[in-house]
Amino acid sequence: MSCNKLQIIYLKIIQCNFLDFCFRFRLSQLKCTYDKNVQTSTCFVSRKTCKIGSMKLWNKYKVTSIPSLVFVDAATGKVLCRNGLLVVRDDPKGLEFPWGPKPFAEVVAGPLLRNNRQTTDISSLEGHYVGVYFSAHWCPPCRSLTRVLVESYRTVKELGQKFEMVFVSADRSEESFQQYFSEMPWLAVPYSDEARRSRLNRLFGIQGIPTLILLDTEGHMITRQGRVEVLNDPECRLFPWHPRPVLELSESNAVQLHEGPCLVLFVDAEEEGELEPAKELIQPIAEKIMAKYKAKEEETPLLFFVAGEDDMSDSLRDYTNLPEAAPLLTILDMSARAKYVKDVEEITPAVVETFVQDFLAEKLKPEPI
Repeated sequence: MSCNKLQIIYLKIIQCNFLDFCFRFRLSQLKCTYDKNVQTSTCFVSRKTCKIGSMKLWNKYKVTSIPSLVFVDAATGKVLCRNGLLVVRDDPKGLEFPWGPKPFAEVVAGPLLRNNRQTTDISSLEGHYVGVYFSAHWCPPCRSLTRVLVESYRTVKELGQKFEMVFVSADRSEESFQQYFSEMPWLAVPYSDEARRSRLNRLFGIQGIPTLILLDTEGHMITRQGRVEVLNDPECRLFPWHPRPVLELSESNAVQLHEGPCLVLFVDAEEEGELEPAKELIQPIAEKIMAKYKAKEEETPLLFFVAGEDDMSDSLRDYTNLPEAAPLLTILDMSARAKYVKDVEEITPAVVETFVQDFLAEKLKPEPI
């Protein structure tokens, strides 16, 4: 690796001496490995500055845990790898630098197991939609999701769709893997192939389990939110689960509120179907934002929800200390613990458009959550 090709920027997000020590130790390892080929920049930020500046990076790169190391192409701003810590562990000499994303077919290539102990290869995936399932038997939410996925998998197959899944285990032993995999009707990367399992984690930037990545027939990502999509569609009517511009807030998708800024339109609706006018109101701007960032090959900076009158909405209002007004237009940024509120008598498409554009242009003043 030639000189001055890699620069590390360290953002100290929280006051945590132990984590700070751990990250500095890993950083020192990296510097010792690459010697003068590595430039490092350490940014110490106050809590106030952190919320304003660093949290933008936190949201942009979908960081959900620390320590986290993200590699970015400085020329284009595109993410090369979200799981930089795995890179440092797996490639200590930098032989694969600059660690850019590889095609799924290349990363997954090799023997794949069936739970009857027979093997196949990636030809079994050709022409199929693919779900890449990161899970482990020791994780209770994983086991719960697996039961649902088994039914959804069979339903999709019965509908005549070309769909296959690949289990990438995070189990702690071969025995645990075999026990868990025996419950699954799909394929798996062999537990013994730790290098391939690690490369798949790196490819998709996995930061927690369970995670279900959905790919189209060409191996391109459809959504990282396969878990939410499957739980919200038990009859699999929306397969292959392309992202929807606007979601109805529910217990199963509320987890997405913690993944970055979210526009939530609260309306006075209790019955099924009463949220449709609200969805139609914000759908055009949601579609415009999705299309814009998809063309740039970037993740959308804002998710869109509508919320009616139910326990989930009441809990969210209470947690974020929002007024009881309806309609109420808000943008909630849980990571930065900030909210933006537009409390007007009438919500129109123009009001929504201006609100969103002002937020993206950083013209709005946040209120604390």
